Amino acid sequence: MTKKLFIEKTDQLYIQFIRYFFVGGVAFGVDFLTLYIFTEFFGFHYLLSNIAAFIAGLLTNYLLSISWVFNNRKISNKKAEFTLFAAIGLVGLAISQLILWSLTEWGLYYMYSKVVATAIVFVWNFLGRRYLLFSAKG
Repeated sequence: MTKKLFIEKTDQLYIQFIRYFFVGGVAFGVDFLTLYIFTEFFGFHYLLSNIAAFIAGLLTNYLLSISWVFNNRKISNKKAEFTLFAAIGLVGLAISQLILWSLTEWGLYYMYSKVVATAIVFVWNFLGRRYLLFSAKG
């Protein structure tokens, strides 16, 4: 089971979701750390820091997703694929910004707001990318 879960290529939704969860965890770490560093050490507003964090997390997520999570691709052109991958991510960024701003303005610490936003955006990103980019060609 471990080999199937972590090594073999698969189109099974539940295995892809588990792998995407791990990838999301790594990308979240990059994203979360970038947000904190840009806000606390470089003095950027948390919403601007969130954009930089989004870019770092997006690149991490894309590279890990194409190498480990999804093996079927609907788009053979890598530039077009990344563009759609990023567009799905931009919708996620908009959702994240709205949640981050709303919860933080209501008094929640911005890093806690980020955790809530990330949980919601995770579902959007997985479903959007799985069905628009990486499911078997039909």
